[in-house]
Amino acid sequence: MSSPSILVVDDEADLRELLEITLVRMGLDVDSADSLASARSRLANGAYSMVLTDMRLPDGLGIDLVKEVNAQHKNLPIAVITAFGSADNAVAALKAGAFDYLSKPVALDQLRQMVQSALQLNKAAAETETREGRSPANASRLIGDSFVMQDVRTQIVRLARSMAPVAITGESGSGKEVAARDIHANSTRAGKPFIAVNCGAIPEALMEAEFFGYRKGAFTGASEDRDGFFQAANGGTLMLDEVADLPLAMQVKLLRAIQERRVRKVGATLEEPVDVRLISATHQNLAECVEKGKFRQDLYYRLNVIELRLPALRERLEDIGLLADGILQRLAAPGTRAVLAPAALDALRNHGFPGNVRELENILERALAFANDGVIEVADLALKPAMASVLETIQSPVLSVAAVSAVVATPPPVSAAASLNPESDEPLPASLPDHLDQVEREIIRRALAKTRFNRTQAAELLGISFRQLRYRMQRLSIHEPE
Repeated sequence: MSSPSILVVDDEADLRELLEITLVRMGLDVDSADSLASARSRLANGAYSMVLTDMRLPDGLGIDLVKEVNAQHKNLPIAVITAFGSADNAVAALKAGAFDYLSKPVALDQLRQMVQSALQLNKAAAETETREGRSPANASRLIGDSFVMQDVRTQIVRLARSMAPVAITGESGSGKEVAARDIHANSTRAGKPFIAVNCGAIPEALMEAEFFGYRKGAFTGASEDRDGFFQAANGGTLMLDEVADLPLAMQVKLLRAIQERRVRKVGATLEEPVDVRLISATHQNLAECVEKGKFRQDLYYRLNVIELRLPALRERLEDIGLLADGILQRLAAPGTRAVLAPAALDALRNHGFPGNVRELENILERALAFANDGVIEVADLALKPAMASVLETIQSPVLSVAAVSAVVATPPPVSAAASLNPESDEPLPASLPDHLDQVEREIIRRALAKTRFNRTQAAELLGISFRQLRYRMQRLSIHEPE
């Protein structure tokens, strides 16, 4: 079996020779080119496992070669070599589809790591083509058959082929960490650590030590050497969750670690190399944070090389059935079953879900505790008609017909509607949940009085099931008069 072949494109003879010697010592075959024209000729007449190109060539730019390789040579990783301090060029190359980049002067240990990762990626792509040309994606943790979720999973497979930093955006509870784990699981780093860090949960005074580690005696209580998050994730993926919460002082240090791919422990004098792919996530708008001066623009551009947006649950209501089945299967006791009644599933599809998938999990976990024989009815869901949820549903850019019908068919009570009028003199309630409970309690009492406390007829008047009415009466402490 022949050795993998690497194409090195660089007009500097000394650097080209250094790269050739290093790669040959790794047991690889190496071809060289000193210009774009020569590289194009080599690619047209040979088969390569990887391309390594300088950014500046006598007859053009390496980024042009990156674009051509991505367009014409599927599954061929291409990496770029950038001048020292040319962070913008590196980001541009990654956005154009480069697998990774190296900065001059080239660190040979980083070169070897990058080439090994690229060859593993190339091998995985070749194995995929032999399996009926299907996608190599591992089983995704992101559930849903909606178009938006299919698109997200397709993007994840593509992102897993690159070492470029990824910024995942989406509302709280939409599954940003799940998406990050899927990217890691489908990448060549799948066998290495995945470390997720909540940036908002670390005290500012401890951030540097937590991220970069510390030496024994660096401060009071440092009784032994300790690695930080970067060292723990070495070779794998580091996820920075809620990255917008990082203080500005830490943002400066993080930017240096990303650019230099080296970190220095607290109390140490020397930096140590780290090989980490960064995935950041936030529910905030980072661009707005940059405009307000809360987030560094240079760090924003380094983290936001590729953006992956996760849709809110209200944008994919057709996935609720699949999501609910998966959640209930996980929550149900061994040997038991848990299912949603059709009416309960309809009720969930009409809910606004400001808390997204996380809220759905909480609702189902609570409902399962009240369900009879594992069958969850509408009353077991205990969905509150929170005004914020209704408003968010109305404002959603993607609505199902059922969701629109539910909102239109159930107008808010007069007193609640008046409280939304800015011209109204009626004071705002001190507690919105208590106010809504009081409104609901009054409507139920009126329906019961009208039917002489016949709960079956009252439920029909209110358009709910008898069981749902009974549950609401218990929750609101409504009792039959003696």
